[in-house]
Amino acid sequence: MSFTKLLVPTYIQMLTALSGWLKKAQMQMGASEAESLLSARLAPDMFPLSTQIRFACVQAQEAVFRLQGEVFPAGLANLVDEGRNAGEQPGSIADAQIRISETIAMLEAVGPAAIDEDPEAQIAHALPSGMIFDLTAEQYARDWTLPQFYFHLMTAYAILRVEKVELGKADYIPHLLPHMRADTAPAV
Repeated sequence: MSFTKLLVPTYIQMLTALSGWLKKAQMQMGASEAESLLSARLAPDMFPLSTQIRFACVQAQEAVFRLQGEVFPAGLANLVDEGRNAGEQPGSIADAQIRISETIAMLEAVGPAAIDEDPEAQIAHALPSGMIFDLTAEQYARDWTLPQFYFHLMTAYAILRVEKVELGKADYIPHLLPHMRADTAPAV
């Protein structure tokens, strides 16, 4: 399977789900109470929901640029900075929805084989801490970008759940529901 066919639909489906979770939080809690969720954390030493949302978007965007061998645009650095500073400036749910929408639009514009790097191509992945990982493109896709994306996504889900937003499996996998056999749907 190509990187484009694996990563792009995965990112789009799950960012769309994340957007839905935020909408559900607003419907269940009301707009002002839902805004306070952006500062919620699972643990004191973890980033808040607002950061988790932004960093999920960062992971998706970084993968596309990195696997194309392109320099990251300034907008991506701004998104990283927003995420790092979100504890003090969480923004609004509208801001979060914009970041998600911008990322989805960027992903939808990716060509059909745009990120199909040679799986053995070498990627030097530098972290802000100074650590550098020497990976193949395949290792980067499998062992870094997807796990990191899901880490931030699932931390966002967990924060919303712990804050009493009623989410379930159907909210996590709405993209699969059209594929469910009609005669196997649970009775309501």
